[in-house]
Amino acid sequence: MASAAALCYGCGSVLQAMAARSTESVSGLDPRLLVRLLKSWRYLVGVGLDGLGFVLGLVAVRSLPLFVVQSIVASFLAITAILGAILLKMPLGRRDRIGLGVVVGGLVLVGISAAEDSEVAVSRIEQWGVLVAALALALASVLLGRVSGAAGAAALGAVAGLAFGATAVASRMLPGDLSPDRIGSELGTLLTSPATYALAVAGAVALLAYSIALQRGTVTQATAPLVVGETVAPALVGILLLGDHPRPGWGWIAFIGFVLAVLGAISLARHGELTEDPPGPAVRGG
Repeated sequence: MASAAALCYGCGSVLQAMAARSTESVSGLDPRLLVRLLKSWRYLVGVGLDGLGFVLGLVAVRSLPLFVVQSIVASFLAITAILGAILLKMPLGRRDRIGLGVVVGGLVLVGISAAEDSEVAVSRIEQWGVLVAALALALASVLLGRVSGAAGAAALGAVAGLAFGATAVASRMLPGDLSPDRIGSELGTLLTSPATYALAVAGAVALLAYSIALQRGTVTQATAPLVVGETVAPALVGILLLGDHPRPGWGWIAFIGFVLAVLGAISLARHGELTEDPPGPAVRGG
């Protein structure tokens, strides 16, 4: 499920980048950007793939440690690089091939060191904590939304990554049995859980912040901090609060594999760069 999620995100990121960079740019965190993007079939298909990837990732985080799932999901940049080479005529150089090898090697190490997820009771305070974190990221995105250029792209990319990480943490904290045949009877429990609302808030912040980050600078500038945010933060939360752990005696192997997978993914971020016509004149928020 995590690997399928990475495939969806990899395809979706290319389509969303093409749509975002061919749409009029905005000043600040302007929700009107999403309205414009919704007119693009590329963006709609990309978001649809992201939605499917999210569902697949949700299934994965319910049964595997977050550090495993998030490192696999981060490999979507390897998918992007391969698609860029095949579909967008963006050949893989020596550095890119090394990056792909590092990602694959890191994922192999993470995979063989992973233990099955253990059940840990999540307190109400912890559920409220992830909601507060999601709201704090929403506030940060508003403040950082006015930073232009490469700095703005990196800042909003980092916020988007942390927000995507918060969705993964919130997914793990959702109460009840979410299997297809039981989820209907769990709706009442879900609607009273702060984790449910954290999932919604963080998802919206991640989507809008990343879309605007793609307009502020290059895809590399926006995506590299996103990968770090969406992998490292939830991995730490999983280990410290949610009982995630590698197989006994495999801690260093898991750590090395995680670092390699993330660094390899970051090195491949440039394959989201698209040679589109520059976006139209900025639309001032007001």
